[in-house]
Amino acid sequence: MSDLIVGRHAALEALRADRRRALRLWVEGRDGDRAGAAGIVGEILALAEARSIPVRYIQGGLFDKLAHEQANAQGVALETGDYPYVGVQECLAAAKARREPPLLLILDHLQDPQNLGTLIRTADAMGVHGVIIPDRRAAGVTAAVSNASAGAVEHLRVAKVTNISRTIEELKAQNIWVAGLADAPEAQLLGAANLDGALALVVGAEGEGISRLVRETCDFLVRMPMYGSVESLNAAVAGSIALYAARQARSS
Repeated sequence: MSDLIVGRHAALEALRADRRRALRLWVEGRDGDRAGAAGIVGEILALAEARSIPVRYIQGGLFDKLAHEQANAQGVALETGDYPYVGVQECLAAAKARREPPLLLILDHLQDPQNLGTLIRTADAMGVHGVIIPDRRAAGVTAAVSNASAGAVEHLRVAKVTNISRTIEELKAQNIWVAGLADAPEAQLLGAANLDGALALVVGAEGEGISRLVRETCDFLVRMPMYGSVESLNAAVAGSIALYAARQARSS
């Protein structure tokens, strides 16, 4: 199996992270354009050359197809092996290596690759040690997710698990508090919640939110204060704000 990562930033970060096996780099243009390549494309080509990755210059063809599929390739496509998922313990080991209390993001059956990519990009920016997703009935890490995250997913650890509720129980047994993001009467306002220390934040699916069983397994729930006419935020926006609040709590 192979994946096609499109877009300059996603391709660059995949090469920088060097976690996937890179098979081939496609660049829009002619072979003679290599010498004059500058900026981000020049950096991509330099990394490809350093790792002996075959480079193919083409006009039209693949890039016309990607444009038809509404993929913003920006003249660069990197063919790679599948995304390297990790185990939950590897995420915790990353926190230990950085001498920080764990900060994890758990996604309860998020469906939209764009939302997944956005949350992963925020998670990377906020220093999250790992993202946990279910192995079925949810968006996984695809080329579209890598592009939506601007390549951040290539650096971040993502673990796939069979059962989210069971994983939460295992984290709690390791003294990690689990907060679920939910618009419920019993939920604390985000600004009043204690988000310091070892924490896993749970964000639910678009529209449905976190499931009943997952909600009951969380240590506590938090909700966003809403001051305008709109009653709720989408999963990616709400989750990003909550991650920022968690990072601020441990920085204060």
